[in-house]
Amino acid sequence: MGAQVFSSEEHFYKVMGEVFAQVKAVPENVHDIAHSNLVIRIRATGPEAEILVDGRQPPLEVFFGARPGDANIEISLAADLLHALWLGQESTRQAFFGGKIKTRGNMLKMMKLTDLFYQCEKVYPAIARAHGLL
Repeated sequence: MGAQVFSSEEHFYKVMGEVFAQVKAVPENVHDIAHSNLVIRIRATGPEAEILVDGRQPPLEVFFGARPGDANIEISLAADLLHALWLGQESTRQAFFGGKIKTRGNMLKMMKLTDLFYQCEKVYPAIARAHGLL
């Protein structure tokens, strides 16, 4: 198996920071999640990293790095899988049902995350290309 897509936790956060900054720059992209009253924790492995999406009140806040407190929804997956999902190289459905994505929380509320991931998927390829990840 080849090297990890992201060389370090800092590298992952730099790329993800750009993704979420671009998505948040268009308020319509994050309206539903920003008004969802949800806190979503995304845990990545390879490298170990954590993103916290806080939709308890507008504007949407996104934090990078371990944060204390509970989340309504938690998702765990390999950073390389997130990369592949947002490039359209892997099916989210197959990854979820194949056990590659672990979740905790209300599945109906998790649908709000689908919209956010769709917006991330739209901007990710250009950002990945700019960082030499393609």
